[in-house]
Amino acid sequence: MATSARERLLKAATELFYEEGVHTVGIDRVIERAGVAKATLYNTFGSKDELIRAYLADRHESRRLRITAKVEQQQDPRERLLAVFDAQSDSIAAPNYHGCAFVNASAEASPDSAIQVVAAEYRAWIRGLFTDLARAAGAADPEQLARRLVLLYDGASISARMDHDLTAADLARSTAAELLDAAAPR
Repeated sequence: MATSARERLLKAATELFYEEGVHTVGIDRVIERAGVAKATLYNTFGSKDELIRAYLADRHESRRLRITAKVEQQQDPRERLLAVFDAQSDSIAAPNYHGCAFVNASAEASPDSAIQVVAAEYRAWIRGLFTDLARAAGAADPEQLARRLVLLYDGASISARMDHDLTAADLARSTAAELLDAAAPR
């Protein structure tokens, strides 16, 4: 099946940026991997920054779909919330796991960059998701519980990456269950 130049560029950027970093990887490597001319990249995305923005937006969308699918498999509001950690566990178990793409890219970005804008959009989404799920599970203060759950989620991702702890999301899930029990007793 033929793919468009945009799709090939985004696939190449996703592989390289996620494995090695958004600023470490030069545009020539992306172009070579995608098998396109330099002009094609600039005609399609306009700049490397816009390619990075598109890469992160694509990561956000694929993560959103993956987590949402896992959440929607559950009926019980408590299990729906905990399913976010199940989705994270699946990601961590992948052989090509290199941590959170947003954390990785943000570490390399200036405060006013497009990277920070896309990362902030992702962060708002994950906080909103946890808040909505905490509210549905009956938490007395869903915003506060969501803040705690985001900390667990982030910590699991970092522990999995830096400590090579493939059980980090499972531990985060059990801790989230304890927090949920305290915030919304059955």
